[in-house]
Amino acid sequence: MRNILWKACVTAPVDDRTGHSIVPETQRRPENRYGNRPTMKDVAARAGVGLKTVSRVVNGEPGVTPETERRVQEAIDALGFRRNDSARVLRKGRTASIGLVLEDLADPFYGQLSRAVEEVARAHGALLINGSSAEDPDREQELALALCARRVDGLVVIPAGDDHRYLEPEIKAGVATVFVDRPAGRIDADCVLSDNFGGAREGVAHLLAHGHRRIGFIGDMPRIHTAAERLRGYRAAMEEAGIPVEDAWMSLGATDPVRVRRAAEEMLAGPAPVTAVFSGNNRVTVTVIRVLAEQTRRTALVAFDDLELADLLQPGVTVVAQDAATLGRTAAERLFRQLDGTLLVPERIEVPIRLVARGSGELPPAD
Repeated sequence: MRNILWKACVTAPVDDRTGHSIVPETQRRPENRYGNRPTMKDVAARAGVGLKTVSRVVNGEPGVTPETERRVQEAIDALGFRRNDSARVLRKGRTASIGLVLEDLADPFYGQLSRAVEEVARAHGALLINGSSAEDPDREQELALALCARRVDGLVVIPAGDDHRYLEPEIKAGVATVFVDRPAGRIDADCVLSDNFGGAREGVAHLLAHGHRRIGFIGDMPRIHTAAERLRGYRAAMEEAGIPVEDAWMSLGATDPVRVRRAAEEMLAGPAPVTAVFSGNNRVTVTVIRVLAEQTRRTALVAFDDLELADLLQPGVTVVAQDAATLGRTAAERLFRQLDGTLLVPERIEVPIRLVARGSGELPPAD
């Protein structure tokens, strides 16, 4: 008798001090454990139908009466069943997913680009999986290959490195691949780019047209394609104007605020400071704006990349604006054309930029 009472005490639900019922661990149903997902067999048993009937309902196939479909759907809802797309991959060879490898999702430019890729993927019934390389070539490779290992149908890559031969086996195996913002390194592949050279040349020419001759350039690391092209555009504009460029007017490196601030302050110091600055990307621009706000002398500024609230500053920031959404959309559309088999020869596409004059690039030289 004593043993029977003891068993009843440890197996029956008890109340805690709040009045809630506590079910002992030994009495909890095993199917409620995390990771133990309901299967089609569970749905079939609950609805009282065969597995084939459940399969037809789940996959939207004909041959099921409305009443049976209703019972199956009720069982699906009650159990929280979700279709196993991994099994579909084995049958169809497609995962209906694509990967996006970018530099930094926190950067507003890449946020716009990512959103555009996602919209195109969604229109094609595909899921987008993305990750950031943090401008690290090894991390880029690791992330891209991890996405391939998960059997994504295609990749959109913003390169951090300059050697992408590691993707050749994946491309040969059928993984559609498009590079965006920067070209691929050492392989022949589709790429969608902004006109970085032309945009920088136009921005610097704009400063020259407003009387500036001592123009500083502050950019990203020179190994990055976009930074190198924008420097080339700066040099071309200065050369076309017949102005020799002094080494002290140029600074390329990491975009961290400490480095950029030091470069800007050095250019603005001395007996013959620069009268204008061309900043190479939006992260550089933010620091340059802070430095210029601390100066007593007004310095003109043209920035490559637009940035939020640039039009509300006094003066508004004149920019060479890229179209991040068009870059992402064009790259994603080419990716799905590859998957459809309508693209055979890799192409290089350049998206035009536009100069937006807001005031800072129109300031005359202070001396």
